[in-house]
Amino acid sequence: MSDDAHGDSAEGPLLEFDGPTPYEEYVHASVLGSLQQPLTSDPVEPSFLVTTQVMELWFALIVQEWRTARDALAKDEFEDAMEALARSCRAHRSLNASWYPIASLTPAQFNGFRAAFGAASGFQSAMYRQMEFLLGDKSRSMVQPHRGHAGVLLQLESALTSPSLYDGVLGYLQRRGLPVPEHVLERDLALAYVPDPGVEEAWRQIYAGPQHDPLVRLAEMLTELAELVLRWRSDHVLATRRAMGAKTGSGGSAGVAWLEKRSVRPVFPSSGRPRPCLNPR
Repeated sequence: MSDDAHGDSAEGPLLEFDGPTPYEEYVHASVLGSLQQPLTSDPVEPSFLVTTQVMELWFALIVQEWRTARDALAKDEFEDAMEALARSCRAHRSLNASWYPIASLTPAQFNGFRAAFGAASGFQSAMYRQMEFLLGDKSRSMVQPHRGHAGVLLQLESALTSPSLYDGVLGYLQRRGLPVPEHVLERDLALAYVPDPGVEEAWRQIYAGPQHDPLVRLAEMLTELAELVLRWRSDHVLATRRAMGAKTGSGGSAGVAWLEKRSVRPVFPSSGRPRPCLNPR
């Protein structure tokens, strides 16, 4: 057999395998490639479809990292939680960058394939809903679109009634001696988190103390994460406004108007004041 069959030199990669390559068996690239099934022949639709699918993968990774962080905090494993949060921030930056391929779609380009996917809409994403629930933005009504899919419904019901990432953070703060009220930790977990002045006081005390305190690191990490979430929402609004203006959303919502209303919802709110993140500086 010629040297070419084994690569250019002894240092070259292996080129012969009895079955699928180890890369294929690990990544399942052919499966991923088979999932792009545009409904039209419009040349722009593949970009929209791939972008949406890539976002779903990032959603799933971020959900995993936030759960890891929450569970680590429940066990007082602070550094493990911080590492998971840092990984989630890196993943979220990549999620935000996923808008680029479709951020400049014109109405004419979007209308070239929009009708083909009918009532499908991003707000129906079960994994994105798990992200929202982990942020403490709980809503039983947002579970209802999935009642026809038993497995997904079960996952969302579990996420709805389980502690959010913020619940995990606040429990950790209380165990560190901060004045997080007991009623905040004992609330109905299936309801959206309600800002509380006692929680704001806990964060005030953290920032008023030594800046090298690890809890300041935690606060700043959550602030970074909150800003990334808000940027993703904002970019969603901008891309949607550019592609469809004030038209009704494909899922029956008010479209941009509905997204704009949701985009300003605070992430990790501390008090009743309408702030975009927890940082009380």
